[in-house]
Amino acid sequence: METLIKKCPECGGINLFFNKEKGEVICKDCGLVIEEKMIDFGQEWRDFDEEGGESRRRAGAPSTFTKHDQGLGTDVGKVGDLYSISDKKERNKFFRLRKWQYRISTAIERNLKLALSELKRVSSYLKLPESVEEEAARIYTQAVQRGLVRGRSIESVVAASIYLACRIHRIPRRLDEIVTEAKTNRKQISQAVRLILFQVKVDVPLPSANDLIPRLSADLALKGRTVKRATEIIRTARKERVTIGKDPGGIAGAALYIASILEEDRRTQREIAEVSRVTEVTIRNRYKELVRSLGISFEPK
Repeated sequence: METLIKKCPECGGINLFFNKEKGEVICKDCGLVIEEKMIDFGQEWRDFDEEGGESRRRAGAPSTFTKHDQGLGTDVGKVGDLYSISDKKERNKFFRLRKWQYRISTAIERNLKLALSELKRVSSYLKLPESVEEEAARIYTQAVQRGLVRGRSIESVVAASIYLACRIHRIPRRLDEIVTEAKTNRKQISQAVRLILFQVKVDVPLPSANDLIPRLSADLALKGRTVKRATEIIRTARKERVTIGKDPGGIAGAALYIASILEEDRRTQREIAEVSRVTEVTIRNRYKELVRSLGISFEPK
């Protein structure tokens, strides 16, 4: 419980008493109740077992979009726990309750149960952080609530949500990588991405070649000075508006190719094209455009 009160407004005394149980601030000199019904912004500690106050566990798990009920729902026992009930009549009663609990769940809840398990699977294969998984689950939940999944495969909308979440958090995962792990094709995912951007309120930044540099340079085992030079080339290219309408993978690959030549840390166009997931022709074309537009020369030092 915090307060900004330093002294009594009545007598000017600083001998104040903070009653945390009642939420009051009292002046011990004149007895004036300076503040009442104060809000305690501290952590809430609560437990329901026999130990009670001795346990210092929190009141419960936080809500999360990665669960169909946001982590706030309850289940009628687990199947394994129900089999431990010795009374057959009592055990059958709980099995019936579990069955009815599933039957009365809404279509959205059943959809989310399937979709979020698929989302966890793809996120695990792509090694995405929890923040991206949470954002993807939030986007998918909004899409379901707006009826955007109707008539489309769950896998395509899940993959589109993951792609947009990666864009929001600037995680270097390209659409082709997500297509590889998802059980659908690129066309369906692209359509779902455009639909979500049009129907759901999400602030997605434009893709940038700079976001791909750390990952590509790590795959190519480039030196730090090479990575720094490639980043500078992309920054200059953006100022000169050379990158407009170009694939970020091609720009990042071409910048790394130029930087590897300038810093004598060379990699072939084929090596860079493989990690960038573009063709050698694309790397070559972007390389020529950057060299011509930025006036880069390869004179020996």
